[in-house]
Amino acid sequence: MLNAAASASTDTAPVPALSVVIPIYNEQEALPLTVARLRPILDGLGVAYEVVGIDDGSTDATPVIMQKIRQDWPELRIVRFARNSGHQAALTAGIHKALGDYVVSIDADLQDPPEKIVEMFDLARGQDLDIVYGVRGDRGTDTFFKRRTAGAYYWLMRKLVGKNMPNQAGDFRLLSRAAVDALKSLPEHQPVYRLLVPWLGFSSGEVVYVREERVAGSTHYPLSKMVRLALDSITNFSASPLRLATWLGLTSFLVCLGLAVYTTLQYAFGSTVPGWSSLFIGMLFIGGVQLICVGLLGEYIGRIYSAVQARPAYFIGYDSAEEDASERTPRSSEHAA
Repeated sequence: MLNAAASASTDTAPVPALSVVIPIYNEQEALPLTVARLRPILDGLGVAYEVVGIDDGSTDATPVIMQKIRQDWPELRIVRFARNSGHQAALTAGIHKALGDYVVSIDADLQDPPEKIVEMFDLARGQDLDIVYGVRGDRGTDTFFKRRTAGAYYWLMRKLVGKNMPNQAGDFRLLSRAAVDALKSLPEHQPVYRLLVPWLGFSSGEVVYVREERVAGSTHYPLSKMVRLALDSITNFSASPLRLATWLGLTSFLVCLGLAVYTTLQYAFGSTVPGWSSLFIGMLFIGGVQLICVGLLGEYIGRIYSAVQARPAYFIGYDSAEEDASERTPRSSEHAA
């Protein structure tokens, strides 16, 4: 049966010191390369760990590959969505399902180097930090357009949210159990963790790295998703767009008032030229401002509507931890006398 918060019995399973959450969507080419690079790093830590792979409704061979990997890697836990729900939903499921004292989130495309997990883990434990951000010190592998749009995004978010948001910090980060529990307690319907995590205000540090090229396949974050992320970030964390609508309305009024004064003066001096251009431009300007204001209001109303519906962000169709728990629990028939 599908459920949004499936849980597994962990009474006999040791609590791992580290959980690594990996959102995965159609990564049949990249996944074996990611595992081959990640597993030796985690094995070398010398602590109990788990890897929580969130299959975000993949339609290629990713589910089959994950099952094959798990046969040889018992630390891998597979959580599969019933349908594609998006990257942030996959992150949410991973954070909620992770059991470790520390939780690291990383993508499956190896653009964020897994070797930095060791540095994050050591920094958090050595300085008793709740959050360690992976900060991109060099984005030379990204296109010029991607670098510019990313720079504009972080600049705008820091203006709206505050300077406590690290610049060029994506979803590659480490969280302590205290930070994870705090995130789980928040009633966010569409969380944007790039803003939500800094908002907590917990003690934090940074690890700088060079962003690499995607190891295989193509990006699953096109321009449309980047725009949606920006809209979610702005509307979830600031009412500034509504204030912008107010200022646009005021600007429109002042411009129209100036045009009225100008027209009156032209009529008084007898230099009025009959025509429709000024009227046409004025109507377009006012209509455009009104549509922008209505659109901004619609974004907020849409989020209120989604929150009132209270639909879960994802449905879990399969969790390998439940399968493991059922194998560890003796059947009632075996205990019957």
